[in-house]
Amino acid sequence: MAVPIRILPRLALIAALLAALALIFAWVGGWIGRGRISGAAVADVLQAANGKVYPGFRRAHAKGLCVSGHFDANGAGAVLSRAALFQRGSYPVIGRASTGGGDPISADGRPVFHALGLRFALPQGEEWRMAIDHTPIFVVSNPADFVALQQASIPDPKTGKPDPAKIGPFVASHPETAAFLAYMKTAPLPSSFANGPYYSINAFRFLDAAGTSRAVRWQFEPEAPFTELDKATLDKRPKDFLFDELLARVKQGPIRWRMILVVANPGDRTDNATIRWTGPHRQIDAGTLVLDAATTEAAGNCRDYNYDPLILPKGVAASDDPLLPARSAAYAASFRRRALEGPKPDAITLDYQQGKTL
Repeated sequence: MAVPIRILPRLALIAALLAALALIFAWVGGWIGRGRISGAAVADVLQAANGKVYPGFRRAHAKGLCVSGHFDANGAGAVLSRAALFQRGSYPVIGRASTGGGDPISADGRPVFHALGLRFALPQGEEWRMAIDHTPIFVVSNPADFVALQQASIPDPKTGKPDPAKIGPFVASHPETAAFLAYMKTAPLPSSFANGPYYSINAFRFLDAAGTSRAVRWQFEPEAPFTELDKATLDKRPKDFLFDELLARVKQGPIRWRMILVVANPGDRTDNATIRWTGPHRQIDAGTLVLDAATTEAAGNCRDYNYDPLILPKGVAASDDPLLPARSAAYAASFRRRALEGPKPDAITLDYQQGKTL
């Protein structure tokens, strides 16, 4: 059946719109574009660097506990952003405390970073999700280097450890990675999830009520006094000592952090998460994060959330940091894979099923 000539321009327009939408989705998903890395590629290389696929688990931060509570906003953050989270009030939060790495049955006695995934439920169905670490800098500045680092870290089948002949040249040619490794080696490691800070690491754009845009990073500063974990005794600690301590601490009372907004100075890099903003900065205390419950993932409701840092409320937008779209795409790819594989009991849940008590 022939298509009337008068309809052809309309069909061509529809086809062009569909093609444009396909390109947009492909770009956001990391499938096309100069220098872009797909989420699937990141998930693949994380699996390879782990040395094993653990079906049903996150490809990174595989070991974790569910936490929940609320954020008490004092209203001061509204001067920087019209985001609902900064309006005076209390907002529910569901989160996940985790350690770095893709092995869900690993022992806690490893000098790795601590992390929090947070999902803030805001009015009118809005959400703000965060994935924050206790380190103020990241190990690489762009997705391609992240993939290359993971490739260099793939365990040698003979030793089960990364090959120095591969990882050494990468670190030597990436001073920012060497600086991160030096930081992890020398910086004090918090003895608890509760007494260390957590950083956004990436910069974001905050938009106020008048539409003014400012580059901002933020950090959660603990109210609990900082105590250092003795790295020399890590391998002598119980398998789940960090998570055991968190469960016990929450039973004693809520855990609190102050949310501090840090406004960029002229010249601060917003596109490179390996570079700290140094010197005096404008800082605003926006309120208090309160976590008052913790439980294993089997019993909790945090397991199936994707803590995508680009799920943002009105008043907050991504910066020009190339890691942000890559993180978003990688989290989505990991989520799809573990959803298809089906959830498995994590090591912490199994340990408690075998005799521990919450």
